[in-house]
Amino acid sequence: MSSVDVEMVKCACQDCVCVVQLSKAVSRDGKAYCCDECADGHKDHAGCEHAGCACHG
Repeated sequence: MSSVDVEMVKCACQDCVCVVQLSKAVSRDGKAYCCDECADGHKDHAGCEHAGCACHG
């Protein structure tokens, strides 16, 4: 039997299209986010500023 290591996951922010490495993700409440803006729920409606992503919470 072989094991599968998941290294890349989609950001937990619903509107975000980013995929992030688990080792570099911002972890909040057991979920992985691409950045603090997504993890904080876009309190100031700031986007994650990653190219091609338009999330603002």
